[in-house]
Amino acid sequence: MDRTTSTTIVIAVILLALVGMVIGWRGRQKRQAHLPRPDAVPADTGAELFSADAFYVATTLADDELNRVAVSGLGFRARATVTVTEAGVILSLAGTPEVFIARAALRTIDRATYTIDRVVEKGGLVRLSWSLGATPVDSYLRLTDPADATALITA
Repeated sequence: MDRTTSTTIVIAVILLALVGMVIGWRGRQKRQAHLPRPDAVPADTGAELFSADAFYVATTLADDELNRVAVSGLGFRARATVTVTEAGVILSLAGTPEVFIARAALRTIDRATYTIDRVVEKGGLVRLSWSLGATPVDSYLRLTDPADATALITA
């Protein structure tokens, strides 16, 4: 086998893998099309109780850490700012509209060790368990300053 043939085969395999990933991602989006968009940030959110820089890791279906939510700008990791106000939690993800989680939609805020494509030290992630419409979901954040994790959980 000459060099051109092997190069062509490698390129074809890479292209097939990329096409497979795109098809899989679109399939996931279609299966999750019933999920509503997160709420927009209301005009009055009340006083700011906490704010910190974070790394947004993922949003998954509740208690299914390996099933990523791929709709409404929640599908990709991003730098973020998490802000807790009297009205709820605001996730400002780089490159997407802000996500607002009303206090009534929040179920729990606690720590986690892993989620899809991310494993950290014990309790290194903050898990926001909330309801996206009628669907319970978990959003995972890795705070830039680990000391902020406790402050976020208690806010």
